[in-house]
Amino acid sequence: MRWLVKTWSSKIVSGSPTCITSSPAYADLGGFLRYSSVHSPKISAEFASKEPSDQNNRHEKKPRKQVCKLVLDSFDVQYSKELRHLWSTARDVLLKPQCWQYGVMLNRFSHLTDLEVRLRGLGFYSLLPYADSGLQTQSHPADTQHSLQCLVHKDPVCLPNQKHQPNLLKQYYLLNAASLLPVLALGVREGEKVLDLCSAPGGKALAILQSVTPGMLHCNEVDSHRFEWLRKTLESFVPPTLNDRIRVTNLDGRIIGHSAPGVYDKVLVDAPCSNDRSWLYTPHAQQGELWLRERALLPGLQKELLRSALTAVRVGGEVVYSTCTLSSAENQAVVEEVLDSCPGVKPVELSNALIGSFSDHFTFAEVPSKLGVLVVPDHGRTWGPMFVSRFKRLF
Repeated sequence: MRWLVKTWSSKIVSGSPTCITSSPAYADLGGFLRYSSVHSPKISAEFASKEPSDQNNRHEKKPRKQVCKLVLDSFDVQYSKELRHLWSTARDVLLKPQCWQYGVMLNRFSHLTDLEVRLRGLGFYSLLPYADSGLQTQSHPADTQHSLQCLVHKDPVCLPNQKHQPNLLKQYYLLNAASLLPVLALGVREGEKVLDLCSAPGGKALAILQSVTPGMLHCNEVDSHRFEWLRKTLESFVPPTLNDRIRVTNLDGRIIGHSAPGVYDKVLVDAPCSNDRSWLYTPHAQQGELWLRERALLPGLQKELLRSALTAVRVGGEVVYSTCTLSSAENQAVVEEVLDSCPGVKPVELSNALIGSFSDHFTFAEVPSKLGVLVVPDHGRTWGPMFVSRFKRLF
């Protein structure tokens, strides 16, 4: 099972090779924007002068991603039944990486200069309604300082990745904007003790730190390679002044609850799952066949992690469970079984204000509200998949 914990921890993160470029112009947005399927003269003109010369920086076009037919056929059988009409659209989006949109989470700890102004001038706008309107939700009460900023674009425009540089904090983190929902649902407050049980590559931990300053943020990752990735992410975005508030461990998340029962105010379980976006592009049919055979074992692992989280949270504290798959076996079924087997735990519906504020950005599937919410990729709003469920420990 430990092998499974490592193997199944793959998650989509900062973009597709079709639209992200690197550039030496780090401090000035990191270079030029590339985009696919759309043409924006304004964006091209803004960053034309930043494009590296062919002599010094040749960007070789990477080969087009190949779809694993075995995985696609399996998804077709399962998701056409579970999602019905929503699957045809989601399928179309997942099969066209060139149409995927990307969020730009700004790093409040770095020197942003006029970055936000420039991005807004290029058509980027805030995903989070309270950033512009002061909207208050159940997860964002009036007494919480909102620093989290994520900008998105209506087109599949993607900024270049900024390379890690020692002693220099990155200005932004690229992500699937739906991945902010678990953090917003968790609603961390200043000074709380928080556990991010399956933390790598670190995007959700960063989002927590962009929102508030927790009393302690425990970031855990079982896989040794991803653990180092997590550490590098935190080093790239978080100032050393916060090191005494952050703990990073390389432990099996299933044992943390028993080793530290009732310690945390909030726990996030962004569980290892059958990541639909990456699984579709499994490079080898043999690997796809192996993943599909092992897929049936994932819910067992996910339930163990969720139970560990519910043990680690204090009485009155809350746990958020999330995945980046559309599979009901890894989403609703996991939630139902854990609720049935864990007395003293109740589901907490995500507030209508929180979900409603994203109705113009995300497409939500019909899921019983007490079990959670599911974001399904759609045309023009390609965010997701992302499932989010919240629990409260009563005793």
